[in-house]
Amino acid sequence: MTFSSAELERYDRQIRIKGLGKSGQSKLKKARVMVVGAGGLGCPASFYLVAAGIGHVAVVDKETVELSNLNRQILHWSNDIGRPKGVSMTEKLRQLNPEVTVETLQKVVTTHNARQLVKGFTVVVDALDNWRTRFLLNKACVKEKIPFVHAGVYALYGQITTILPGKGPCLQCILPKIPPEEEKFPVLGATVGTLGLLEALETVKIVTGLGEPLIGRMLHFDGETMSFQEIKVERRTSCPVCGSL
Repeated sequence: MTFSSAELERYDRQIRIKGLGKSGQSKLKKARVMVVGAGGLGCPASFYLVAAGIGHVAVVDKETVELSNLNRQILHWSNDIGRPKGVSMTEKLRQLNPEVTVETLQKVVTTHNARQLVKGFTVVVDALDNWRTRFLLNKACVKEKIPFVHAGVYALYGQITTILPGKGPCLQCILPKIPPEEEKFPVLGATVGTLGLLEALETVKIVTGLGEPLIGRMLHFDGETMSFQEIKVERRTSCPVCGSL
């Protein structure tokens, strides 16, 4: 794959990373990444994926921007209130990097469309704020054998893991029962920013083969003590989603 002089200049500092180089940049350019959720996690994750040169980024979200979003959803600004989140986000992402394709999918993920939505993507990023939809995406990605990067936040805390179907546990292995939902839970913008950036980093690693993704490991972030803790997680042969893989 060839690069224009503008692309080589844009990506110069990351191309210099040992183990990435032009071959890794080519993989990024060929990749198709879906970010499900245009909120607190989706904004920083998609920003850095587009900045890194992921060739095609699809943002899935059907909600509109509200004033209460602006403490953490950094790609939505005051004049975006009332606009569709996907439109608000993709507009800015295209300005950030016109070298990549950014599309908006104004859809709600359901049991009927989840597999069709994720089909053909290199990686799916969980930027959601509800567990029911996360579990639908987890199942769809396992069935389609697509890497799924999960993150969740609460107040000053967060967690992240990478699901590689057949190679490590899926989300339902780790959490056999869907956790209870809380409609408006507390969260600090910097917390979702931290986890969203980690999701972008995990995605770049999966695409390029750089480093070791969080497969079989759950990384917990404690913003109060500014500490990380890694917990080993294992596949369950009785898991109804991935147990037969």
